[in-house]
Amino acid sequence: MDDSTREYLKGRFGDHYRRSELSLPPAGNEREWGYITWDARTTMVRHHSYLDLTGGGDLAGFLTGERPRHVYYSAGRYDDPGASSMGAKGWRGSDLVFDLDADHLPGVDPETTSYGEMLRACKDALRRLVDILASDFGFEDLEVVFSGGRGYHVHVRREDVLGLGRAARREIVEYVLGEGIDFEDIVSTRAVGGSAGRRSPAQKRSLPDGGWAGRTRERLESFLEELRSMPESDALDRLRAFEGIGEGKAAAALNAATENRGELERGNVDVHPAVFSVARLLFEDVIETQRAPIDEPVTTDINRLIRMPGSLHGGTGLEVRRIERGDLDAFDPLVDPVPETFRGNEIAIYAPEELTVELRGERFRIEEGVRTVPEYVGVFAMARGHARKTGE
Repeated sequence: MDDSTREYLKGRFGDHYRRSELSLPPAGNEREWGYITWDARTTMVRHHSYLDLTGGGDLAGFLTGERPRHVYYSAGRYDDPGASSMGAKGWRGSDLVFDLDADHLPGVDPETTSYGEMLRACKDALRRLVDILASDFGFEDLEVVFSGGRGYHVHVRREDVLGLGRAARREIVEYVLGEGIDFEDIVSTRAVGGSAGRRSPAQKRSLPDGGWAGRTRERLESFLEELRSMPESDALDRLRAFEGIGEGKAAAALNAATENRGELERGNVDVHPAVFSVARLLFEDVIETQRAPIDEPVTTDINRLIRMPGSLHGGTGLEVRRIERGDLDAFDPLVDPVPETFRGNEIAIYAPEELTVELRGERFRIEEGVRTVPEYVGVFAMARGHARKTGE
């Protein structure tokens, strides 16, 4: 990025902060604050308390004057957040933070996948993450944030999670990722038959409601209902498509799906070994398709710096935006975070090669050379390093 482009963006970021209303995170004065400048070396400035950062003023005043490229605060809360070393800060606890980055999603290749396509895939992953956190952990009071870049952050600030150490946070990560969970771990086993006080000679295995067991149970019920609706030959073909399910197992599983419907609806997967085998195979698919591919180091790092909602992302010019859970489906990361500051104006930029920008419901094809574009398109292209500022 050349000097004129850098100075233009720095100035316009300052204009944005001048007109913005910013809200602090809970316990903002107990957190470390940091920011990245527009210097050519992209200097990171950190180990500041809120008071250090603002000099007794407010955050908007600091941001308007400094005009940083990126702004962060810590997940951790400290006795002395401005201390120059982590050991001297006096850790009190940390938010539980989850990060979804479109670049790291399975099936997404940043070299061939457009920015819009990556964000759409990331929003699907966000829905899965929110479901797991709310349904499996009971974390209802979530703060969901669009990062302004490639993904989303989810913050949990419940009192009983603030003191969790790295090992406990790692266990939560493994659960969300579906790592190290075997089918036998989710199956509930209870004794049946026999007489009171004596060991039962038989056991019944079932999939209870909730968690990965509940998701597998729903998937099994849906699959069996699909089989029942098919012609028999198609249903048998569908079953034989599974690895390890041959002619005999397929016929037995289809018969069990028809004859033992009531037991299956109660979660019993012991109606026949063939059904148990199908349930195990579907469990593997459930883990693969319904896990949330979060960035593990963000969640386990109790000292992590995370982007401040309301700030601008220096790599896109988009706003780091809080999203109410009820608004997740309606939220469009290519429309809603475009700052008002950059709307309604046009600017001239130079594109060294042809590029396409998708924002605010439109696709802009920018040919090589000097071109006049809406300012938010130009800011996006310049911030991502695909264009530079030129004279009007």
